Amino acid sequence: MTNRDFDAIPESALDWHRQGAGAALATVVETWGSAPRPVGSQLAISGEGEIAGSVSGGCVEGAVVVEALEALDDGRPRILDFGVSDDEAFAVGLACGGRIRVMVEPVGDALAPDLLERLVAARADRKAVGYVVDTVAWDRRLVGPDDFPDRFRMDRSGFESDESTFVGIHNPPLRMVVVGAVHIAQPLLSMARLAGYDPFLVDPREAFASESRFPGEAISTEWPDAALAAHGLDARTAVVTLTHDPKLDDPAIVSVLNSEAFYVGCLGSTRTHAKRVDRLKDSGLGDAQIERIHAPVGLDIGARSPAEIAISIMAEITQRLRQG
Repeated sequence: MTNRDFDAIPESALDWHRQGAGAALATVVETWGSAPRPVGSQLAISGEGEIAGSVSGGCVEGAVVVEALEALDDGRPRILDFGVSDDEAFAVGLACGGRIRVMVEPVGDALAPDLLERLVAARADRKAVGYVVDTVAWDRRLVGPDDFPDRFRMDRSGFESDESTFVGIHNPPLRMVVVGAVHIAQPLLSMARLAGYDPFLVDPREAFASESRFPGEAISTEWPDAALAAHGLDARTAVVTLTHDPKLDDPAIVSVLNSEAFYVGCLGSTRTHAKRVDRLKDSGLGDAQIERIHAPVGLDIGARSPAEIAISIMAEITQRLRQG
């Protein structure tokens, strides 16, 4: 499951089961061609026909719901094969059709409620967790990132080489912290949200970090190190500093370099960064930590305007996330 698909789908299935309505969980386990939804996408179906999520953008949802209700009656999991025609694909915004396979598991008889509860709890705690299913014996278990490091790193659900073991990846949603409520931050926060991040803006200068300049954004006017400590930094977090003010940027950078955040980028010229490196060394940080900083921030695409600089930053963050 990709970060942008982190809807409350397993949570909905668990709620419906607890309420006595019955529930099944449908998961895209394989795709060919221009499938409408990626592997790992999920749809929860209640015994009363309510749904949450999507496995095909509307192409085969009706058929999946029918099969899910039958699975609730007989208690057996199943894997369904669907072909998506060119006409159906075009209706959901694709150029051509494809095929998808969908695994349907009724909660209770097939998917144990306590296993689903542990999956939901891990997601609530922002812990990366994998759901592994042997689709021959129908054994199930939860695993951590150490079991399938490449899948977790790439956010890639799918079958193992034995073609029967499916691994569904549930990484926490991506987050981006932007330190500095400057002009670049305005398009950057919007782009981050479009890319599937939960953005968070930090700047103790209330004249800059105002609701009027950043309507609807999550904003902290605490000092950056305090704000980041309260917000939390984990391996699914990117941090960008934009203030040009060492009093604001440096405490944030030190916090990030002592965390598992996967990206830290800092605005400023090569000369400005050299001075920053000296200050960070004086603060006790080692070379390996300092080398994690991307500076000057962003890919070199010749960006000039705030929006173009924001594009370069998002591109570099995406490159770091997907290519390591």
